[in-house]
Amino acid sequence: MQPYQYQQTIQQGVDRLTKIAQDTTDETGGIDPADIQKNKAMGGLAYFLFFLPLVACPESKYGRFHANQGLMYLFLCIARNIVRGILLTILYSITWRLWWISSIISAVIWLPTLAVGIIGLINGFSGKAKELPIIGRFRIIK
Repeated sequence: MQPYQYQQTIQQGVDRLTKIAQDTTDETGGIDPADIQKNKAMGGLAYFLFFLPLVACPESKYGRFHANQGLMYLFLCIARNIVRGILLTILYSITWRLWWISSIISAVIWLPTLAVGIIGLINGFSGKAKELPIIGRFRIIK
């Protein structure tokens, strides 16, 4: 491949990821603006402690929405750690001399998870009830 083809391939990948991040359902219109204004902080903090909005504002539809998104984010982080642990165990069972590859694996697994969390924080604190990419469509807390 020529350098231009690499750039084109990378740009196509970035465009796909951007589309995935932006093509999520926005439920802000179905929530009372006063509820959103009153509970913005709880919406953002739900990504640190998902149950906080359930305790602080149990009747808030906005708080419950972000509590669910925070719970889904927690499940994503747990799954990330399990996958990372399995991959690193396999790698280290081959030889410890491949330790530098573990850093690359960790970054590749960790960065997308961080990006999803930042999207959630921004949505929560800015008053948007927008689903997280990929994991946001699942509902446990209603």
